[in-house]
Amino acid sequence: MSYWILWLIIVILLTMIEAVTVNLVSIWFILSGIISLFVSLFVDSFLWQFGIFVGVGAVLMILTKPALDKMLQEKEAKTNLERIIGMEGVVTQPIKKNVVGEVKVDGKLWSAVSDVSIKVDEVIRVKELQSVKLVVEKVVNEEEKVVKKEGTSKSSSQKKSSKKSSSKKPTTTKSTTKKSTSKSNSTKKVNETKGTRGKQVSKEKKEVK
Repeated sequence: MSYWILWLIIVILLTMIEAVTVNLVSIWFILSGIISLFVSLFVDSFLWQFGIFVGVGAVLMILTKPALDKMLQEKEAKTNLERIIGMEGVVTQPIKKNVVGEVKVDGKLWSAVSDVSIKVDEVIRVKELQSVKLVVEKVVNEEEKVVKKEGTSKSSSQKKSSKKSSSKKPTTTKSTTKKSTSKSNSTKKVNETKGTRGKQVSKEKKEVK
């Protein structure tokens, strides 16, 4: 008697159970059931088929279950760590530029670094995860944003006014230099005319004598 149909039904049922639970409950016996299905095509003894089903399933479970459990735990831990990316927290120990500090995120304490200095009790946001350290950034409040905008607008207006004043100064200096040169030229001309008139008067006096 051939039992391959029975083993096919067993494999299908175990596959459905594994798909529902997703906890590696029957995956080893699915593999041993497939092996027993092929054996049933050549061996008519159900005891041999059942022995292969139980024995192979047990051996596979003993050899591979610890390694699979470890892989699943590492994967779950990694996904839990990546979950905190984007979350906000509070600084518990001051963070200096590129110096490790401490933050509290999701109710846990983490070592953290940042490219700027952040004081205690300031709010931060997690940017990325580096090994066991968090890379964070400072969360800027709306008030701080407004103050920064006002500061930048004032500095820009001051720069513009300083540029305008500096552009006006050279024109005034040029005009003053022009005025001074014209005045010096006029005084020279007056002095020259006075000198020539004095010479003429002295000549006339000599001639009268």
